[in-house]
Amino acid sequence: MTLLAYPVVLAQLSVTTMGVVDSAMVGQLGPVELAAVGFGGNWMWTIFCFFVGAAGAVQTFVAQKNGAREPEACGFWSWQGAWFTLPFTMLAALALYFGLGDLLQWVLPSDTMRPLTQTYMSIRLLGEVAMVSGYVFSSFFRGIGDTRTPLYATLVANFVNFLLDYALIFGKFGFPEWGIAGAATATVLSEWIFAALMLVLFLRPKIRHRYRTKPVAPSWKEQKRIIRMGFPIGGIWATEMLFFAIFLTLVARLGDHAMAASQAFIALLSLSFMQASGVGVAVATLVGRYIGANRSKHVRTSFFSGQKLAFLISLIIGALFLLLPEQLMRIFTKNPEVIEMGTGLLLLGALYQFVDAVCIVTDNALRGAGDTQIPFIARLVLSCVVLVPLAWYMGFYLDGGLTGLWVASCIDLMILAIFLLWRFQSGAWRKIQI
Repeated sequence: MTLLAYPVVLAQLSVTTMGVVDSAMVGQLGPVELAAVGFGGNWMWTIFCFFVGAAGAVQTFVAQKNGAREPEACGFWSWQGAWFTLPFTMLAALALYFGLGDLLQWVLPSDTMRPLTQTYMSIRLLGEVAMVSGYVFSSFFRGIGDTRTPLYATLVANFVNFLLDYALIFGKFGFPEWGIAGAATATVLSEWIFAALMLVLFLRPKIRHRYRTKPVAPSWKEQKRIIRMGFPIGGIWATEMLFFAIFLTLVARLGDHAMAASQAFIALLSLSFMQASGVGVAVATLVGRYIGANRSKHVRTSFFSGQKLAFLISLIIGALFLLLPEQLMRIFTKNPEVIEMGTGLLLLGALYQFVDAVCIVTDNALRGAGDTQIPFIARLVLSCVVLVPLAWYMGFYLDGGLTGLWVASCIDLMILAIFLLWRFQSGAWRKIQI
């Protein structure tokens, strides 16, 4: 488990670190800029995470085919995932480009944040196809158990992003000083570099020969199988992020400083979230491989090993949140009001990120087994019945403010964790055929 997980964890740590660095750099421009980039970035992910999540079906198909000793089918399923996700990603990007002004007018009450957010999002749209295609081909590598190749590509792309961020945000190395537009441009260019690297590595002769990765035409018959499993995975991600975006819209109504504090808090939470996601990827690969090889008894061993590793990471991050909350907030801003708000959130974050890690690992174990529909429905119901109503009640009706909103989110996450653990323990995934 550890040998498979650590490259993914390192890759996610690299992504997380770059996200923190991005936020810290933008935070030097001011709290409004930090809030605008955070709000825009979350809405971008909300809109396009469905396609990224659906592309995750590639990992399950590849892992199960590889476990069943059918490596020649792995490239085929990767291309089917690409043909399913990329055209729809393009259409979504075009639709959002023309409707972006109306969307922000509806969801963003702050007149100071809105033009900055629109600038950031309109540029980021140029990189969404690259983001999804990079995820499709990295899912292939993780499905065959090669977690190092995506790590190396991620490190290269993130290093480029770091240099371009510094150059384009602040006008260094002879580049123009573009501020928020520079941060968006750096992200777009790094996404295209990552996608290009993954495609080149996917098509290299050794991989092409063993896994038959040369391009193949779309097959509607097999596309239906991808859609049947990929749609609920994408639905899980989209539901989670849509209601989280609604949640952040409630946060934005508390003011720009509250939004800035939340953005810094989210960036720091990602230190745990992304590492737990890395462990989850390893768990999904092992679960899929063992099911494909008809060795279901090893599935539970992989699941519990993943939970232990995620718990250790959460313990370390939680200790940082409890011991150094003010110092961590000062990475992002010098504004005393934002620091005070964020410091309180980090104390709650010590618990929040632990519960989140349990959800992530369990969700990935179920995904590796092909059990995606029930978790999707559970998230949808909880978001409608618990998250949004409870956030409004605790944040506004009880006047709990920013802390009240995040406590409501933590309660929603706890209920989800209990349900997902029950679902896995029930063994219902044993009966699922993808």
